[in-house]
Amino acid sequence: MKTAFPPTPAHWLRPVSTVALALLLGCAAPARLPDGWPQSLAALLPADVMLLGEQHDAPAHQAMERTAVQWLAAQGRLSAVVMEMAEAGHSTQALPPSADEATVRAALGWDEQWWPWQHYAGAVMAAVRAGVPVFGGNLPRTAMREAMNNTALDQLLPAAALADQFSAVREGHCDLLPEAQLPGMVRIQMARDQSMARALAAAPRGPGQTVLLIAGGGHVLRSRGVPVYLPKNLKVKVALAQSGQAQAAIENEADLTSVTAELPPQDACAPLRKLPER
Repeated sequence: MKTAFPPTPAHWLRPVSTVALALLLGCAAPARLPDGWPQSLAALLPADVMLLGEQHDAPAHQAMERTAVQWLAAQGRLSAVVMEMAEAGHSTQALPPSADEATVRAALGWDEQWWPWQHYAGAVMAAVRAGVPVFGGNLPRTAMREAMNNTALDQLLPAAALADQFSAVREGHCDLLPEAQLPGMVRIQMARDQSMARALAAAPRGPGQTVLLIAGGGHVLRSRGVPVYLPKNLKVKVALAQSGQAQAAIENEADLTSVTAELPPQDACAPLRKLPER
């Protein structure tokens, strides 16, 4: 019997390397930021919405996010932060800047099983301390079954972009996802993008300020990610962080590409291969 929801994508399951773990625990030098970061963000301003895409297992990318929040807030340009790592409907908007981490996590409904708090505490708490509200943007898990069966989502992307989305989801599941389940998982991905776009559009924004999205790199791509679903009257800028050599294929997908050091080689698909057949 097959489960309703197939295994978690490999890029979520990749183990944290020894070096990364040391960085997260403060036992090594801070992750090196790309040259000129975050001042390079100045070239993207003004922007109503700024999308910052990460690789989830790259500590340097989470360091970039924290620094971007601090820099934008110090410039008075940051009105809100929206995060893929928390579900829509949760926010820190009612919390004071002095709120402790436990209170912030509770307000965001943070799920440690999916998103290790240590990875994102820097960016979240920098926003809270600056008096900038943090909003969850991801599709609630309770809405995933409905999204899987919503065939209307199939019509929202041009054919080429939809094909790319299928390829990305297939690759993200290490080519282990049964083909019959692939359309439903693609719809969930699109529904997540829609949810984050709604959160960005609804977030408070003052004159000359920007709302920052922190999400996985695939969610911020212009051709098939969150930008597709944002209101056309918003000025949107995309910054994409990549580990190792930048991919030429995404040159047209982002306004700024920042490259960090290559991560140690690991088999991200190994955990999925060990799962029993369903």
